[in-house]
Amino acid sequence: MTVLLWGALPYIAFALLVAGLIWRHRYDKFGWTTRSSQVYESKLLSWASPAFHYGILFVLVGHLVGLFVPMSWTNSLGVDEHTYHLFSLYGGTAAGVVTVLGILLLIFRRRTNAPVFRATTVNDKAMYVFLLGAILLGMIAKLQHTSGDGYNYRETIGPWARSLFTLSPDTGRMTDVPVLYKVHAVVGMILIAMVPYTRLVHMFSAPVQFLFRPYIVYRTRDPRELGPRPERRGWERIGS
Repeated sequence: MTVLLWGALPYIAFALLVAGLIWRHRYDKFGWTTRSSQVYESKLLSWASPAFHYGILFVLVGHLVGLFVPMSWTNSLGVDEHTYHLFSLYGGTAAGVVTVLGILLLIFRRRTNAPVFRATTVNDKAMYVFLLGAILLGMIAKLQHTSGDGYNYRETIGPWARSLFTLSPDTGRMTDVPVLYKVHAVVGMILIAMVPYTRLVHMFSAPVQFLFRPYIVYRTRDPRELGPRPERRGWERIGS
């Protein structure tokens, strides 16, 4: 079971993620959206959507730092384990609370607004269950180890996660990990595998290119020149 969960499941989840993205991009380009329901209701969505998106962004950043930044790196920057634990505890919990509130508001909106509820699929319901479960399990696991320096997952889960990239998973690191952390990791991997097959796929279509495109320059025109411009022969001077 140890080899299956910590040696095989991560690669299975990654394979399903990549295969799903390729399939979705090739055969369902027009379905690669959030299937927005803003047209049915926007007031509650204007609160729920930012809370969820900003919250989950900080949650993801926290996981990336915790799993893939070695403890020796933060120690070299003068951040000891106790300081890191406090930052992770309070910062991670705050981000988790905001994310959970956003998800609950989105679920409430879907359940109480008839047109939005009719547009909700079984796929959406399963996504919400795993997404909410992953966040709550992570928060509960963290809050169960608040005394002292807490549970130092950077000595167990972190090295295991990094070992996956060497194609030589260090499954032994996960043997003595607390149960809730293990369940949180398994649910997280299942959620990763589900991404291409749910509305979460839209995270891969974020308009990042907008940050690097040239500026669009808008120039006003003299009111007297509004309407069709007369045709002129030859070149026109620029800036006049």
